[in-house]
Amino acid sequence: MWDQYISAANIEEVISALDQYREKARVVAGGTDLILEMERGVRPDVKILVDITRIPGLDQIVLDDQQWIHLGPRVTHNDCANSKLIREMAYPLARAAWEVGSPQIRNRGTIAGNVITGSPANDTISPLMALGAQVVLRSTSGTRIVPLEKFYLGVRRTTMQSDEALVDIRFPALQQNQRGTFIKYALRHAQAISLVNAAVIVTIENQKITQASITLGSVAPTIIHAVEAETYLVGRSLTESVIAKAAKLASDAARPITDVRSSASYRRAIVEVIVTRALNAILNKNETLGFPVEPVLLSGGLDRRKNGTVKQSQMHHADTPIVTTINGKVYTFETGQNKTLLRLLREDAGLIGTKEGCAEGECGACTVYLDGMAVMSCMVPAPRAHGAEITTVEGISEGDVLHPVQQAFVEKGAVQCGYCTPGFVMSAAKLLEEYPQPSREQIQQAITGNLCRCTGYYKIVEAIELAALLKQQGGDNHG
Repeated sequence: MWDQYISAANIEEVISALDQYREKARVVAGGTDLILEMERGVRPDVKILVDITRIPGLDQIVLDDQQWIHLGPRVTHNDCANSKLIREMAYPLARAAWEVGSPQIRNRGTIAGNVITGSPANDTISPLMALGAQVVLRSTSGTRIVPLEKFYLGVRRTTMQSDEALVDIRFPALQQNQRGTFIKYALRHAQAISLVNAAVIVTIENQKITQASITLGSVAPTIIHAVEAETYLVGRSLTESVIAKAAKLASDAARPITDVRSSASYRRAIVEVIVTRALNAILNKNETLGFPVEPVLLSGGLDRRKNGTVKQSQMHHADTPIVTTINGKVYTFETGQNKTLLRLLREDAGLIGTKEGCAEGECGACTVYLDGMAVMSCMVPAPRAHGAEITTVEGISEGDVLHPVQQAFVEKGAVQCGYCTPGFVMSAAKLLEEYPQPSREQIQQAITGNLCRCTGYYKIVEAIELAALLKQQGGDNHG
């Protein structure tokens, strides 16, 4: 899919590469959009990937002296969902980040990638725009700051130039008199694209709204403000009638299309519903209802910021070996440089326990651990494995002794056709690293990225509960 793969050691190398290769190069962090586009032939001109995942410091979330929050270009959706700062001072963004994909996707997918892709259905853009976010772009020519509202030109079209790198996303932190939330409406609870989404933020003084921001996603070529609804709210208190009127004005602002997922009229109706719900949540101060206090990340509690950095840039060509550690054993691959990690594992390493279900990051059958985190291996470029530590389903048992999760799957009859089982086992094992005694809700969160086509989720949940009990009884020698 690509001819060269650069693991950059610093941001200067990234900018230099973009300046040199221009349209032929793309920055990759999560790759959850880009890999699919390249697989489908949407990016035929892209021949060089510049990987920023090993550059230290780019995954920081900080609050500056002016009370602005900064997100580095490596900040993932799970970083935002789990950040105390974001949850307390930019809650709509935390909520939106949590609604994206699955734990495996949120471990790789970045906020910056969401912003750059520019789909009007991308969840995190709506709250960022409501928060008044700006993007900071750098090139060899200098730095420029673009308000997010002016960043988009149309569907998946931005003002970003081919030699520019997004180095910062920044926005004012919410103050004590500001409240907000994000609501997504989709066809299922996880792994779903928004039919409609809305972010609502209001500033309240003396029981009256002095400023309002309502942004709508998936109802126009770009994320839009419901300007008339925002204007209407200013100077008013939140009451049933005011909320109803504002929600109707927000619905009138929508310019949706009819497609395979929804009709335009249905989308307009849903805008009114979710804006009503958002304003009611703000009125009743229950915006965080349903948001997990302890979100499941499937990162094993590891601080990945200490892992996987490189001291100098690494360039991978077709003849550059990939040297990696899989299940504690060092492998050297002379082939596979232009594949995904999934296909490298199956075709070159001969580790066929990791399954290919959808190859689109939807089913979870290909779940592995990359530097301690659960990821969809179909969404990871194979050269990212160079110098990394990978664990597959073949590596979680101790010789002939099954992992407690594997043993529990057998005892509870959770193994059905077996195709999806390795992915479920990997997600469950990582969950028990984070939460040795998980609640049923946490178990359900952990497997939202894993699809069972036999529809046997009850036995799977019971098996994970049993595995937790086995670990508690000392039956786990796996860490």
